[in-house]
Amino acid sequence: MKIIIIATFLSIANISTLQAQNFKSELKQLHSQIRSAYKSKKLTDLEYSKLQREEDVIQATIEKANADDILTPDEKNKIHSKIVRAKKRLAKYKTNREIY
Repeated sequence: MKIIIIATFLSIANISTLQAQNFKSELKQLHSQIRSAYKSKKLTDLEYSKLQREEDVIQATIEKANADDILTPDEKNKIHSKIVRAKKRLAKYKTNREIY
């Protein structure tokens, strides 16, 4: 009986770890998209720096949420919304036709 309880607990802990890795992989993918847009001159220096600061905030939020090794649904929603906001901002910056 103890083995079943321990196995269940470990599988639940593993699921929460996988979710945290998912956020980190999304952030890594976002970072590569930002870098490629900047290198192809679709982003200005100011836009690039704003997106870099936003990445730092997202990374700090992920680390803060993982501090107790438990991701609550509220923490997951906050992280997800920050990533979605950054992706939308990147899309907006890439398609604006302003001349600086």
